[in-house]
Amino acid sequence: MPRWLAGALVFVASGSVLVLEILAGRLLAPYVGVSLETYTGIIGVVLAGIATGAWIGGWLADRHDPRRLLPGALVGGGALAITAVPLVRLFGSVGLGPSPPVIVFLAAVGFFLPSAILSAVTPLVVKIQLDSVAETGTVVGSLSAIGTAGSLVGVFVTGFVLVAAFPTTPVIIVVGGLLVVAGVTLWLRSGRRLPAQLVAGAVALAAASSGASVIADGPCQVETAYFCARVEVDSERPTGRTLWLDTLRHSYIDLADPTYLELTYAQSMADVIDSTAPPGEPLDAVHVGGGGFSLPRYLAAVRPGSRSLVLELDPSIVELDEQQLGLVLDDDLRVVTGDARNNLRNVATDSAALVIGDAFGGRSVPWHLTTREFVEDVDRVLRPDGVYALNVIDQGALGFVRAEVATLRAVFDHVAIVGPPERLAATAGGNFILVASDAPIPAGAITRASAARGDTDQVLADPDGLEEFTGGADVLTDDHAPVDQLLGP
Repeated sequence: MPRWLAGALVFVASGSVLVLEILAGRLLAPYVGVSLETYTGIIGVVLAGIATGAWIGGWLADRHDPRRLLPGALVGGGALAITAVPLVRLFGSVGLGPSPPVIVFLAAVGFFLPSAILSAVTPLVVKIQLDSVAETGTVVGSLSAIGTAGSLVGVFVTGFVLVAAFPTTPVIIVVGGLLVVAGVTLWLRSGRRLPAQLVAGAVALAAASSGASVIADGPCQVETAYFCARVEVDSERPTGRTLWLDTLRHSYIDLADPTYLELTYAQSMADVIDSTAPPGEPLDAVHVGGGGFSLPRYLAAVRPGSRSLVLELDPSIVELDEQQLGLVLDDDLRVVTGDARNNLRNVATDSAALVIGDAFGGRSVPWHLTTREFVEDVDRVLRPDGVYALNVIDQGALGFVRAEVATLRAVFDHVAIVGPPERLAATAGGNFILVASDAPIPAGAITRASAARGDTDQVLADPDGLEEFTGGADVLTDDHAPVDQLLGP
Protein backbone atom coordinates (compact mmCIF):
# COMPACT_ATOMS: atom_id res chain seq x y z
CA MET A 1 0.00 0.00 0.00
CA PRO A 2 1.41 3.44 -0.88
CA ARG A 3 2.49 5.42 2.15
CA TRP A 4 0.24 8.34 1.26
CA LEU A 5 -2.81 6.05 1.11
CA ALA A 6 -1.91 4.38 4.41
CA GLY A 7 -1.54 7.75 6.09
CA ALA A 8 -4.77 9.05 4.55
CA LEU A 9 -6.79 6.08 5.77
CA VAL A 10 -5.46 6.36 9.33
CA PHE A 11 -5.96 10.15 9.30
CA VAL A 12 -9.58 9.89 8.11
CA ALA A 13 -10.57 6.98 10.37
CA SER A 14 -9.08 8.58 13.48
CA GLY A 15 -10.54 11.98 12.65
CA SER A 16 -13.98 10.47 12.04
CA VAL A 17 -14.03 8.94 15.54
CA LEU A 18 -13.48 12.37 17.09
CA VAL A 19 -16.06 13.97 14.81
CA LEU A 20 -18.58 11.42 16.06
CA GLU A 21 -17.54 12.02 19.67
CA ILE A 22 -18.21 15.75 19.42
CA LEU A 23 -21.50 15.26 17.58
CA ALA A 24 -22.62 12.65 20.11
CA GLY A 25 -23.10 15.45 22.63
CA ARG A 26 -25.56 17.20 20.33
CA LEU A 27 -27.35 13.98 19.43
CA LEU A 28 -27.86 13.00 23.08
CA ALA A 29 -28.69 16.49 24.37
CA PRO A 30 -32.47 16.42 23.62
CA TYR A 31 -32.80 13.32 25.79
CA VAL A 32 -30.27 13.74 28.63
CA GLY A 33 -29.38 17.43 28.49
CA VAL A 34 -25.93 19.02 28.33
CA SER A 35 -23.82 18.57 31.42
CA LEU A 36 -20.43 17.40 32.59
CA GLU A 37 -21.99 13.99 33.12
CA THR A 38 -23.17 13.89 29.50
CA TYR A 39 -19.70 14.52 28.12
CA THR A 40 -18.09 12.24 30.70
CA GLY A 41 -20.31 9.38 29.56
CA ILE A 42 -19.66 10.05 25.88
CA ILE A 43 -15.89 10.40 26.27
CA GLY A 44 -15.73 7.23 28.35
CA VAL A 45 -17.73 5.19 25.84
CA VAL A 46 -15.73 6.43 22.85
CA LEU A 47 -12.43 5.78 24.64
CA ALA A 48 -13.64 2.26 25.44
CA GLY A 49 -14.47 1.84 21.76
CA ILE A 50 -11.05 3.10 20.69
CA ALA A 51 -9.27 0.74 23.09
CA THR A 52 -11.42 -2.21 22.06
CA GLY A 53 -11.01 -1.52 18.37
CA ALA A 54 -7.26 -1.06 18.59
CA TRP A 55 -6.86 -4.34 20.49
CA ILE A 56 -9.18 -6.39 18.28
CA GLY A 57 -7.81 -4.81 15.11
CA GLY A 58 -4.28 -5.79 16.09
CA TRP A 59 -5.38 -9.31 17.05
CA LEU A 60 -7.15 -9.80 13.71
CA ALA A 61 -4.27 -8.34 11.74
CA ASP A 62 -1.96 -11.02 13.14
CA ARG A 63 -4.32 -13.85 12.15
CA HIS A 64 -5.90 -12.71 8.89
CA ASP A 65 -4.87 -10.77 5.82
CA PRO A 66 -5.35 -7.11 6.88
CA ARG A 67 -5.84 -6.13 3.22
CA ARG A 68 -8.96 -8.24 3.23
CA LEU A 69 -10.30 -6.74 6.48
CA LEU A 70 -9.51 -3.06 5.92
CA PRO A 71 -12.31 -2.24 3.45
CA GLY A 72 -14.81 -3.89 5.78
CA ALA A 73 -13.65 -1.76 8.70
CA LEU A 74 -14.25 1.44 6.72
CA VAL A 75 -17.59 0.35 5.28
CA GLY A 76 -18.82 -1.10 8.57
CA GLY A 77 -17.63 1.84 10.64
CA GLY A 78 -19.29 4.31 8.30
CA ALA A 79 -22.57 2.40 8.20
CA LEU A 80 -22.71 2.07 11.98
CA ALA A 81 -21.92 5.77 12.39
CA ILE A 82 -25.04 6.62 10.40
CA THR A 83 -27.05 4.04 12.34
CA ALA A 84 -26.24 5.94 15.55
CA VAL A 85 -28.79 8.62 14.63
CA PRO A 86 -31.95 6.45 14.50
CA LEU A 87 -30.74 4.28 17.40
CA VAL A 88 -30.22 7.21 19.76
CA ARG A 89 -33.57 8.72 18.75
CA LEU A 90 -35.32 5.38 19.24
CA PHE A 91 -34.00 4.68 22.72
CA GLY A 92 -33.83 8.33 23.77
CA SER A 93 -37.51 8.92 22.99
CA VAL A 94 -38.49 6.28 25.54
CA GLY A 95 -37.94 8.89 28.24
CA LEU A 96 -35.40 7.10 30.40
CA GLY A 97 -34.22 10.31 32.06
CA PRO A 98 -30.82 12.01 32.35
CA SER A 99 -29.11 9.71 34.86
CA PRO A 100 -25.47 8.63 34.33
CA PRO A 101 -26.42 5.01 33.45
CA VAL A 102 -28.84 6.27 30.79
CA ILE A 103 -26.18 8.62 29.39
CA VAL A 104 -23.67 5.77 29.13
CA PHE A 105 -26.31 3.47 27.65
CA LEU A 106 -27.35 5.93 24.90
CA ALA A 107 -23.72 6.76 24.12
CA ALA A 108 -22.87 3.06 23.91
CA VAL A 109 -25.87 2.21 21.74
CA GLY A 110 -24.96 4.90 19.26
CA PHE A 111 -21.20 5.24 19.31
CA PHE A 112 -19.34 2.29 20.83
CA LEU A 113 -19.37 0.07 17.74
CA PRO A 114 -18.46 2.73 15.14
CA SER A 115 -15.66 3.98 17.42
CA ALA A 116 -14.34 0.44 17.86
CA ILE A 117 -14.50 -0.56 14.21
CA LEU A 118 -12.94 2.66 12.93
CA SER A 119 -10.19 2.37 15.56
CA ALA A 120 -9.29 -1.04 14.13
CA VAL A 121 -8.15 0.70 10.94
CA THR A 122 -4.82 1.87 12.40
CA PRO A 123 -3.49 -1.55 13.51
CA LEU A 124 -4.65 -3.08 10.22
CA VAL A 125 -2.76 -0.43 8.24
CA VAL A 126 0.29 -0.79 10.49
CA LYS A 127 0.40 -4.53 9.74
CA ILE A 128 0.14 -3.88 6.01
CA GLN A 129 2.97 -1.34 6.11
CA LEU A 130 5.38 -3.43 8.17
CA ASP A 131 7.81 -4.78 5.59
CA SER A 132 10.46 -5.63 8.19
CA VAL A 133 10.94 -5.62 11.93
CA ALA A 134 13.66 -3.01 11.49
CA GLU A 135 11.03 -0.43 10.48
CA THR A 136 8.55 -1.16 13.27
CA GLY A 137 9.28 1.98 15.26
CA THR A 138 9.13 4.26 12.22
CA VAL A 139 5.91 2.76 10.86
CA VAL A 140 4.08 2.65 14.19
CA GLY A 141 5.31 6.07 15.27
CA SER A 142 4.46 7.83 12.01
CA LEU A 143 1.02 6.30 11.68
CA SER A 144 0.26 7.04 15.34
CA ALA A 145 1.23 10.66 14.75
CA ILE A 146 -0.92 10.83 11.61
CA GLY A 147 -3.85 9.33 13.50
CA THR A 148 -3.45 11.90 16.28
CA ALA A 149 -3.30 14.68 13.69
CA GLY A 150 -6.54 13.40 12.18
CA SER A 151 -8.14 13.41 15.60
CA LEU A 152 -7.06 17.00 16.19
CA VAL A 153 -8.43 18.12 12.85
CA GLY A 154 -11.68 16.28 13.56
CA VAL A 155 -12.06 17.99 16.93
CA PHE A 156 -11.26 21.49 15.72
CA VAL A 157 -13.27 21.36 12.50
CA THR A 158 -16.30 19.87 14.21
CA GLY A 159 -16.26 22.06 17.31
CA PHE A 160 -15.41 25.33 15.62
CA VAL A 161 -17.08 24.93 12.20
CA LEU A 162 -19.45 22.03 11.62
CA VAL A 163 -21.57 22.29 14.77
CA ALA A 164 -22.18 25.99 14.18
CA ALA A 165 -22.77 25.71 10.43
CA PHE A 166 -24.82 22.52 9.99
CA PRO A 167 -27.37 20.34 11.82
CA THR A 168 -25.96 17.22 13.43
CA THR A 169 -27.82 14.57 11.43
CA PRO A 170 -26.60 15.50 7.93
CA VAL A 171 -23.02 15.86 9.18
CA ILE A 172 -23.09 12.32 10.61
CA ILE A 173 -24.66 10.99 7.40
CA VAL A 174 -22.02 12.68 5.25
CA VAL A 175 -19.12 11.47 7.42
CA GLY A 176 -20.50 7.93 7.48
CA GLY A 177 -21.26 8.03 3.78
CA LEU A 178 -17.74 9.13 2.89
CA LEU A 179 -16.32 6.29 4.98
CA VAL A 180 -18.57 3.80 3.17
CA VAL A 181 -17.49 5.18 -0.22
CA ALA A 182 -13.83 4.99 0.80
CA GLY A 183 -14.28 1.40 1.96
CA VAL A 184 -16.08 0.30 -1.20
CA THR A 185 -13.44 1.98 -3.36
CA LEU A 186 -10.66 0.24 -1.45
CA TRP A 187 -12.53 -3.06 -1.73
CA LEU A 188 -12.79 -2.72 -5.48
CA ARG A 189 -9.11 -1.77 -5.82
CA SER A 190 -7.89 -4.57 -3.57
CA GLY A 191 -9.40 -7.37 -5.60
CA ARG A 192 -12.67 -7.78 -3.69
CA ARG A 193 -11.17 -10.14 -1.16
CA LEU A 194 -13.98 -9.50 1.31
CA PRO A 195 -17.28 -11.28 0.47
CA ALA A 196 -19.52 -9.05 -1.62
CA GLN A 197 -22.50 -9.91 0.58
CA LEU A 198 -20.87 -8.28 3.60
CA VAL A 199 -20.03 -5.11 1.70
CA ALA A 200 -23.50 -4.95 0.18
CA GLY A 201 -25.08 -5.48 3.59
CA ALA A 202 -23.11 -2.64 5.12
CA VAL A 203 -23.99 -0.33 2.23
CA ALA A 204 -27.66 -1.27 2.58
CA LEU A 205 -27.50 -0.59 6.34
CA ALA A 206 -25.97 2.83 5.68
CA ALA A 207 -28.64 3.66 3.11
CA ALA A 208 -31.51 2.48 5.31
CA SER A 209 -30.19 4.35 8.35
CA SER A 210 -29.73 7.51 6.30
CA GLY A 211 -33.29 7.29 5.08
CA ALA A 212 -34.63 6.67 8.57
CA SER A 213 -32.63 9.59 9.92
CA VAL A 214 -33.96 11.97 7.28
CA ILE A 215 -37.57 10.79 7.13
CA ALA A 216 -38.20 10.44 10.86
CA ASP A 217 -38.50 13.79 12.56
CA GLY A 218 -36.00 14.47 15.30
CA PRO A 219 -36.94 16.30 18.48
CA CYS A 220 -35.43 19.61 17.33
CA GLN A 221 -37.37 22.30 15.54
CA VAL A 222 -34.18 24.34 15.40
CA GLU A 223 -30.77 22.87 16.13
CA THR A 224 -28.35 25.58 17.19
CA ALA A 225 -24.69 25.37 18.07
CA TYR A 226 -25.72 24.90 21.72
CA PHE A 227 -29.30 23.66 21.96
CA CYS A 228 -32.00 21.52 20.47
CA ALA A 229 -34.81 24.09 20.47
CA ARG A 230 -38.50 23.89 19.76
CA VAL A 231 -41.54 26.11 20.28
CA GLU A 232 -44.88 24.57 21.23
CA VAL A 233 -48.27 26.25 21.00
CA ASP A 234 -50.41 26.08 24.14
CA SER A 235 -53.58 24.25 23.13
CA GLU A 236 -55.50 25.89 25.99
CA ARG A 237 -54.19 29.41 25.38
CA PRO A 238 -53.89 30.22 21.66
CA THR A 239 -51.45 33.07 22.23
CA GLY A 240 -49.26 31.00 24.57
CA ARG A 241 -45.92 29.61 23.45
CA THR A 242 -43.49 27.35 25.30
CA LEU A 243 -39.79 27.36 24.46
CA TRP A 244 -38.01 24.06 25.06
CA LEU A 245 -34.20 23.92 25.11
CA ASP A 246 -32.97 20.32 25.10
CA THR A 247 -34.82 18.63 28.00
CA LEU A 248 -35.83 21.83 29.81
CA ARG A 249 -39.10 23.73 29.54
CA HIS A 250 -37.27 27.02 29.54
CA SER A 251 -39.76 29.83 28.93
CA TYR A 252 -43.43 30.55 28.42
CA ILE A 253 -44.50 33.59 26.41
CA ASP A 254 -47.98 35.00 25.89
CA LEU A 255 -47.75 36.83 22.58
CA ALA A 256 -50.67 39.08 23.54
CA ASP A 257 -49.87 39.70 27.21
CA PRO A 258 -46.24 40.03 28.39
CA THR A 259 -47.43 40.35 32.00
CA TYR A 260 -48.77 36.79 31.95
CA LEU A 261 -46.18 34.54 33.57
CA GLU A 262 -47.12 30.89 33.30
CA LEU A 263 -44.09 29.30 34.95
CA THR A 264 -44.07 29.45 38.74
CA TYR A 265 -40.40 30.39 38.94
CA ALA A 266 -41.11 33.45 36.78
CA GLN A 267 -44.00 34.39 39.07
CA SER A 268 -41.72 34.09 42.10
CA MET A 269 -39.09 36.17 40.33
CA ALA A 270 -41.75 38.82 39.64
CA ASP A 271 -42.66 38.82 43.36
CA VAL A 272 -39.03 39.61 44.17
CA ILE A 273 -38.82 42.37 41.57
CA ASP A 274 -42.12 43.93 42.61
CA SER A 275 -41.19 43.81 46.30
CA THR A 276 -37.72 45.31 46.03
CA ALA A 277 -38.58 48.42 44.00
CA PRO A 278 -41.51 50.90 44.14
CA PRO A 279 -44.41 49.96 41.83
CA GLY A 280 -44.00 51.20 38.28
CA GLU A 281 -40.50 52.54 38.81
CA PRO A 282 -38.31 51.93 35.74
CA LEU A 283 -35.33 49.68 36.40
CA ASP A 284 -31.97 49.26 34.74
CA ALA A 285 -31.59 45.50 34.56
CA VAL A 286 -29.02 43.01 33.35
CA HIS A 287 -30.28 39.53 32.49
CA VAL A 288 -27.81 36.65 32.57
CA GLY A 289 -29.52 34.36 30.09
CA GLY A 290 -32.34 35.27 27.76
CA GLY A 291 -34.22 32.15 26.70
CA GLY A 292 -37.67 33.35 25.69
CA PHE A 293 -37.07 36.85 27.13
CA SER A 294 -40.16 36.56 29.34
CA LEU A 295 -38.76 38.59 32.25
CA PRO A 296 -37.32 41.46 30.15
CA ARG A 297 -40.70 41.80 28.47
CA TYR A 298 -42.47 41.65 31.81
CA LEU A 299 -40.28 44.47 33.12
CA ALA A 300 -40.99 46.60 30.06
CA ALA A 301 -44.75 46.07 30.48
CA VAL A 302 -45.12 46.69 34.22
CA ARG A 303 -42.32 49.25 34.54
CA PRO A 304 -42.37 51.36 31.36
CA GLY A 305 -39.05 52.99 30.68
CA SER A 306 -37.05 50.10 32.12
CA ARG A 307 -33.87 49.29 30.27
CA SER A 308 -32.82 45.66 29.96
CA LEU A 309 -29.51 44.32 28.74
CA VAL A 310 -29.75 40.60 28.03
CA LEU A 311 -26.61 38.47 27.93
CA GLU A 312 -27.68 35.48 25.84
CA LEU A 313 -25.25 32.76 24.83
CA ASP A 314 -26.89 31.67 21.60
CA PRO A 315 -27.63 34.07 18.71
CA SER A 316 -29.82 31.43 17.07
CA ILE A 317 -32.15 31.48 20.08
CA VAL A 318 -32.50 35.25 19.70
CA GLU A 319 -33.43 34.72 16.04
CA LEU A 320 -35.96 32.06 17.04
CA ASP A 321 -37.46 34.45 19.60
CA GLU A 322 -37.82 37.14 16.96
CA GLN A 323 -39.36 34.78 14.42
CA GLN A 324 -41.75 32.79 16.61
CA LEU A 325 -42.03 34.45 20.03
CA GLY A 326 -42.66 38.07 19.02
CA LEU A 327 -39.42 39.47 20.40
CA VAL A 328 -38.72 43.05 19.34
CA LEU A 329 -35.36 44.54 20.26
CA ASP A 330 -34.91 48.28 20.70
CA ASP A 331 -32.90 50.79 22.74
CA ASP A 332 -34.67 49.69 25.94
CA LEU A 333 -34.26 45.97 25.27
CA ARG A 334 -30.79 45.15 24.01
CA VAL A 335 -29.03 41.82 23.67
CA VAL A 336 -25.37 40.87 23.60
CA THR A 337 -24.69 37.31 22.45
CA GLY A 338 -21.84 35.14 23.64
CA ASP A 339 -20.67 33.91 27.01
CA ALA A 340 -22.44 35.86 29.76
CA ARG A 341 -19.48 35.90 32.12
CA ASN A 342 -17.17 37.37 29.51
CA ASN A 343 -19.76 39.94 28.45
CA LEU A 344 -20.61 40.92 32.03
CA ARG A 345 -17.05 42.21 32.37
CA ASN A 346 -17.93 44.88 29.81
CA VAL A 347 -20.95 46.15 31.77
CA ALA A 348 -20.27 49.37 33.64
CA THR A 349 -19.76 49.38 37.40
CA ASP A 350 -22.78 50.49 39.50
CA SER A 351 -24.94 50.55 36.37
CA ALA A 352 -27.79 48.18 37.29
CA ALA A 353 -30.53 48.16 39.90
CA LEU A 354 -31.29 44.52 39.13
CA VAL A 355 -29.37 41.51 37.82
CA ILE A 356 -31.41 38.42 36.99
CA GLY A 357 -29.68 35.06 36.65
CA ASP A 358 -31.64 32.66 34.45
CA ALA A 359 -29.06 30.71 32.43
CA PHE A 360 -29.18 26.94 32.17
CA GLY A 361 -27.52 24.03 30.44
CA GLY A 362 -30.08 21.30 31.06
CA ARG A 363 -31.14 21.49 34.72
CA SER A 364 -27.82 22.99 35.71
CA VAL A 365 -26.67 26.57 35.88
CA PRO A 366 -23.36 26.67 33.95
CA TRP A 367 -20.75 26.23 36.65
CA HIS A 368 -18.74 29.34 35.79
CA LEU A 369 -21.88 31.42 36.44
CA THR A 370 -22.14 30.13 40.01
CA THR A 371 -18.75 30.92 41.54
CA ARG A 372 -17.69 33.58 44.01
CA GLU A 373 -15.61 35.25 41.32
CA PHE A 374 -18.65 35.60 39.07
CA VAL A 375 -20.86 36.77 41.93
CA GLU A 376 -18.27 39.41 42.78
CA ASP A 377 -18.56 40.73 39.22
CA VAL A 378 -22.35 40.81 39.60
CA ASP A 379 -21.88 42.84 42.78
CA ARG A 380 -19.61 45.22 40.88
CA VAL A 381 -22.30 45.85 38.25
CA LEU A 382 -25.04 46.42 40.84
CA ARG A 383 -25.63 49.75 42.53
CA PRO A 384 -25.20 49.81 46.33
CA ASP A 385 -28.87 48.95 46.90
CA GLY A 386 -29.17 46.72 43.82
CA VAL A 387 -30.61 43.19 43.84
CA TYR A 388 -29.31 39.96 42.34
CA ALA A 389 -32.12 37.41 41.79
CA LEU A 390 -31.02 33.97 40.63
CA ASN A 391 -33.16 31.07 39.42
CA VAL A 392 -31.78 27.62 40.26
CA ILE A 393 -33.09 24.06 40.14
CA ASP A 394 -32.24 21.34 42.64
CA GLN A 395 -33.73 18.39 44.47
CA GLY A 396 -32.83 15.64 46.90
CA ALA A 397 -30.25 16.87 49.39
CA LEU A 398 -30.17 20.32 47.72
CA GLY A 399 -26.40 20.25 47.55
CA PHE A 400 -26.17 22.85 44.82
CA VAL A 401 -28.67 25.28 46.36
CA ARG A 402 -26.88 25.09 49.71
CA ALA A 403 -23.50 25.73 48.07
CA GLU A 404 -24.83 28.63 45.99
CA VAL A 405 -26.41 30.25 49.04
CA ALA A 406 -23.07 29.94 50.83
CA THR A 407 -21.39 31.55 47.82
CA LEU A 408 -23.83 34.48 47.75
CA ARG A 409 -23.35 35.01 51.50
CA ALA A 410 -19.60 35.22 50.96
CA VAL A 411 -20.13 38.28 48.73
CA PHE A 412 -23.36 40.04 49.73
CA ASP A 413 -24.50 41.37 53.10
CA HIS A 414 -28.04 40.01 52.75
CA VAL A 415 -29.27 36.78 51.17
CA ALA A 416 -32.70 35.14 50.98
CA ILE A 417 -34.15 31.92 49.57
CA VAL A 418 -37.64 31.98 48.05
CA GLY A 419 -39.58 28.77 47.53
CA PRO A 420 -42.49 26.62 48.73
CA PRO A 421 -42.12 25.28 52.27
CA GLU A 422 -41.62 21.69 51.13
CA ARG A 423 -38.66 22.70 49.00
CA LEU A 424 -37.08 24.74 51.77
CA ALA A 425 -37.47 21.68 53.98
CA ALA A 426 -35.73 19.54 51.32
CA THR A 427 -38.72 17.21 51.02
CA ALA A 428 -39.37 18.22 47.40
CA GLY A 429 -37.32 19.56 44.53
CA GLY A 430 -37.83 22.23 41.90
CA ASN A 431 -37.02 25.88 41.30
CA PHE A 432 -35.63 28.17 43.98
CA ILE A 433 -35.18 31.92 43.69
CA LEU A 434 -32.05 33.11 45.48
CA VAL A 435 -31.95 36.82 46.30
CA ALA A 436 -28.81 38.74 47.27
CA SER A 437 -28.17 42.39 48.01
CA ASP A 438 -26.07 44.70 50.14
CA ALA A 439 -29.34 46.31 51.22
CA PRO A 440 -31.93 44.56 53.43
CA ILE A 441 -34.25 42.21 51.55
CA PRO A 442 -38.01 42.76 52.15
CA ALA A 443 -38.85 39.16 53.02
CA GLY A 444 -42.32 40.02 54.30
CA ALA A 445 -43.27 41.88 51.13
CA ILE A 446 -42.15 38.95 48.98
CA THR A 447 -44.20 36.52 51.07
CA ARG A 448 -47.27 38.75 50.83
CA ALA A 449 -46.88 39.09 47.07
CA SER A 450 -46.78 35.32 46.75
CA ALA A 451 -49.85 34.90 48.94
CA ALA A 452 -51.72 37.57 46.96
CA ARG A 453 -51.54 35.44 43.83
CA GLY A 454 -52.53 32.31 45.76
CA ASP A 455 -49.10 30.74 46.09
CA THR A 456 -47.31 29.45 49.18
CA ASP A 457 -43.77 30.72 48.75
CA GLN A 458 -41.86 31.36 51.93
CA VAL A 459 -38.72 33.42 52.37
CA LEU A 460 -35.77 32.25 54.42
CA ALA A 461 -33.66 35.32 55.14
CA ASP A 462 -32.55 35.30 58.79
CA PRO A 463 -28.81 34.63 59.22
CA ASP A 464 -29.26 31.76 61.66
CA GLY A 465 -31.76 30.03 59.41
CA LEU A 466 -29.48 30.46 56.41
CA GLU A 467 -26.54 29.10 58.37
CA GLU A 468 -28.52 26.03 59.29
CA PHE A 469 -29.77 25.64 55.70
CA THR A 470 -26.31 25.75 54.15
CA GLY A 471 -25.03 23.22 56.67
CA GLY A 472 -21.38 24.09 56.16
CA ALA A 473 -21.55 23.86 52.37
CA ASP A 474 -18.41 24.97 50.57
CA VAL A 475 -18.31 28.27 48.71
CA LEU A 476 -18.14 27.65 44.97
CA THR A 477 -15.02 29.05 43.34
CA ASP A 478 -13.44 29.01 39.91
CA ASP A 479 -11.06 26.41 41.27
CA HIS A 480 -13.80 24.12 42.61
CA ALA A 481 -17.43 24.27 41.48
CA PRO A 482 -18.78 20.72 40.99
CA VAL A 483 -22.27 21.93 40.12
CA ASP A 484 -23.39 18.87 38.16
CA GLN A 485 -22.30 16.57 40.97
CA LEU A 486 -24.02 18.67 43.64
CA LEU A 487 -27.38 18.58 41.88
CA GLY A 488 -29.78 16.11 43.44
CA PRO A 489 -30.75 13.05 41.37
